[in-house]
Amino acid sequence: MALIILTSARRLRSACRLQRIQGHVMSTKAGSEVLFEKVGNAGVITLNRPKALNALNLTMIRHIYPQLKKWDKDSETDLVIIKGAGDKAFCAGGDIRAITEAGKAGDSLTQDLFREEYILNNTIGTYQKPYVALIDGITMGGGVGLSIHGRFRVATEKTLFAMPETGIGLFPDVGGGYFLPRLQGKLGLFLALTGFRLKGRDVQRVGLATHFVQSDKSCLDAEKPFVLQEQTEAIDRLFSAGSVEEIMENLKKDGSAFALKQTETLAKMSPTSLKLTFRQIQEGERMSLQEVLVMEYRLSQACMRGNDFYEGVRAVLIDKDQSPKWKPSTLSGVSEQAIEECFSSLGERDLKL
Repeated sequence: MALIILTSARRLRSACRLQRIQGHVMSTKAGSEVLFEKVGNAGVITLNRPKALNALNLTMIRHIYPQLKKWDKDSETDLVIIKGAGDKAFCAGGDIRAITEAGKAGDSLTQDLFREEYILNNTIGTYQKPYVALIDGITMGGGVGLSIHGRFRVATEKTLFAMPETGIGLFPDVGGGYFLPRLQGKLGLFLALTGFRLKGRDVQRVGLATHFVQSDKSCLDAEKPFVLQEQTEAIDRLFSAGSVEEIMENLKKDGSAFALKQTETLAKMSPTSLKLTFRQIQEGERMSLQEVLVMEYRLSQACMRGNDFYEGVRAVLIDKDQSPKWKPSTLSGVSEQAIEECFSSLGERDLKL
């Protein structure tokens, strides 16, 4: 195993090799939503929904999971590589529209997708062989879950990372409660609450990617400073608080252009989602990945029972009026009891890993 890991690390250091793998792996099954190939001793997964920005659905999850299990036991497979088809996205998230429709209809997809996706996230996080995610392009939500828990995450100048769930009445799931609080200072909480987007080399600078490879040789991304370089101290200071309300108060008192921008951003988010996320990040700091995923499954089902997810999807993705009517509409209207209930055990329906 040590030899395999060493060999994989050497492969990662070779940008040309990674780019060749990404560029030349093809499949004759163009109609499939997820493709599987063997390139030498590497198992290659291609998310193949480029028109949908490779959004992850339940069918794809149910194909990827058993294939990972198969390759893990295969002596002729030394590592796994996952990438997205097209030139825009690795994976822009989960199939939110399908979840919304299922929730309104009372369909079991609202349980099945979250449960099986989180099981897949855990499988990636505990995978015995090197797992390499080529996050070339948009990487959000479900796409983060397919990459962040793997041993190697390779960003390019086209990478765009974000966890924007508080804007649609959800929370940064797929293990967000595990990896976000482990970023430096209060950066993880900041990203979780605001949905702030990181691009290119910045994704590696903060530790979300392990490697950076330029897909365009003329790219000048390496010369750009970290986008939050001048705000790092302010983020740590302003987001060090005991509640979302205190964070909002800190931002308003600060009065800087950066603080006012974050105040405006947070004011647009679901108050319930903000409070759920704040508690999620607090709890996750002390939890294992498995414990976090169990917690997040409880939160996902609470969101499916509520109002804000459906309203957020309507406002952002369906009607696109960008004017969601959150219930409650203010932070003060979200009681501690309501938040506590979201974290309660589901009994026999709890996620089992």
